[in-house]
Amino acid sequence: MLHLSRLTSLALTIALVIGAPHAFAAQPAQPAPAAAAAAPAVTAKAPLPLDELRTFAEVMDRIKAAYVEPVDDKTLLENAIKGMLSNLDPHSAYLGPDDFAQLQEDTSGEFGGLGIEVGMEDNFVKVVSPIDDTPASKAGVQAGDLIVKINGQPTRGQTMTEAVDKMRGKVGQKITLTLVRNGGAPFDVTLTRAIIRTKSVRSQLLENGYGYIRITQFQVKTGEEVSKALAALRKENGKKLNGIVLDLRNNPGGVLQAAVEVVDHFITKGLIVYTKGRIANSELRFSATGHDESEAVPMVVLINGGSASASEIVAGALQDQKRAVLMGTTSFGKGSVQTVLPLSNDRALKITTALYFTPNGRSIQAQGIIPDVEVRQAKVTGAQDDETFKEADLQGHLGNGNGGADKPSVKATKSKPRLQDDDYQLGQALSLLKGLSVTRGN
Repeated sequence: MLHLSRLTSLALTIALVIGAPHAFAAQPAQPAPAAAAAAPAVTAKAPLPLDELRTFAEVMDRIKAAYVEPVDDKTLLENAIKGMLSNLDPHSAYLGPDDFAQLQEDTSGEFGGLGIEVGMEDNFVKVVSPIDDTPASKAGVQAGDLIVKINGQPTRGQTMTEAVDKMRGKVGQKITLTLVRNGGAPFDVTLTRAIIRTKSVRSQLLENGYGYIRITQFQVKTGEEVSKALAALRKENGKKLNGIVLDLRNNPGGVLQAAVEVVDHFITKGLIVYTKGRIANSELRFSATGHDESEAVPMVVLINGGSASASEIVAGALQDQKRAVLMGTTSFGKGSVQTVLPLSNDRALKITTALYFTPNGRSIQAQGIIPDVEVRQAKVTGAQDDETFKEADLQGHLGNGNGGADKPSVKATKSKPRLQDDDYQLGQALSLLKGLSVTRGN
């Protein structure tokens, strides 16, 4: 007879996490330490569903008696727990000792893997986005690729955890992925597992006066890194910037508090994000502290279908606060908050406990953030300017009555490659910033 005890209280320390939209192949969700709190005790004592529990016990007995191979109670019960969590939503999960230990290891920021953010589509593993400067990105793996085989073994029918476990492993080992891109023929890509040291923030001047900041994920120190990036851009430019591009494309999310800190660097006042859930600890509100470090310069935020979770918090807040123009394509649409609840015996539950909302009260769950200016990515090809004569080249031309030297045609010289030259969306963002700068008289 199966004996079950009633859960009468819950007093576990919880860490509020807004993770990437799917399980990670090489990059973990990061907990936000500032949001830790104690969960309230469960006071309601609903009657036990005796009929269902009898059915559960009967199913266990039948499986143990009739299944083709012997199976123990521990395995059956753990599988039942996993099923309980996995059928709630795509982001809730039961973490056994190995999985929980792996999550704790992941938060250190170094792990062996390929650098792929993955999800599921039609029972296949789908690449949500490759992480910059990892084996996956260097090998040309693209967002939207379907991983149909791992080392020759089909992924169809495998769980997300099983597929991820096969892609992660010892540093230096090779692994072959069979990919399908845009419905084409399958092709193999062989990668070597490496230590993934993700860089949260990168920045550079696109041109004099125009800064570029890319956030690849939201880690605990991302807010601090953005602050340093803004200071470095101002120093390199030598004066106040004319505009900033904040690139959140293919950013799968991360720490909630980091997203709040990033927004806080760009606004002086107002609400940033708030969450709603069933328990008191899930009711949170975050507002600006008045430490705008961007000097209120014009700003464009780039998003796409790989921008998820914490990225959508930042984009939604800056859009609602009329602080930036959003450009690109509609974001992923993950608007839920996960909480990690440690259990005994080195186990844990990761369950969805709340939804988050933008300052104007928008839930972006399953809808995403719609950009103000839709710009789809396109392949950029340079056109060679034809050499033509100008008026100043003609013999005997009249001088300019306003003074100044003549400007005859000059032979074009090959310029140094620029980031925006091969990135259509980024080029459009820079053009918009220049237009805003002109209208503001900068």
